[in-house]
Amino acid sequence: MISVTRFNDSTLIINADLIQTVEETPDTVITLTTGTKFIVKEKSKEIVDKVVEYKRRIFVNSPVNYREQTY
Repeated sequence: MISVTRFNDSTLIINADLIQTVEETPDTVITLTTGTKFIVKEKSKEIVDKVVEYKRRIFVNSPVNYREQTY
């Protein structure tokens, strides 16, 4: 889950796994796989950075750390 800010300054928590697209038109629009759209204050790069950090936390804390496996 990532936290973003709507234009009325309220915080919105979005499931990062459901993000389909992020575009700046010039406002940033996040479209989920469900078709729901959110307009937020953050720029697209900030959204990408938040998703990467979220995924990093998930995979680092997973029971199987693929970086430690040998093939």
